[in-house]
Amino acid sequence: MADPVQLELNLVGGTPLASLPDTDMAYARERGRSANDVQVGGSHYKKHAIQPWDAIIDWGLGFLDGNVVKYIARWRNKDGVKDLKKARHYLDKLIEHEEAISGMN
Repeated sequence: MADPVQLELNLVGGTPLASLPDTDMAYARERGRSANDVQVGGSHYKKHAIQPWDAIIDWGLGFLDGNVVKYIARWRNKDGVKDLKKARHYLDKLIEHEEAISGMN
């Protein structure tokens, strides 16, 4: 088995994050947790009541516009301007794609 990846679990009641010792989501599910309870690589999404991926699913967004939402949602709590530039990059690609399929340039 590979070395465990550090997963963070936001515990009920706002208590500090605890590391999960296993990379498998089954570990969290066995303990009554959902994918929303586990975040790999930080806690930048845990500061919000609505997870970006839940908004992306609910709004029916695709890969490009979904990534714009993801990076905009986290920029203040993770990589700052770097995340804004990532969001812009995905937005530029989405504009490029939409212009290409509509015949605009």
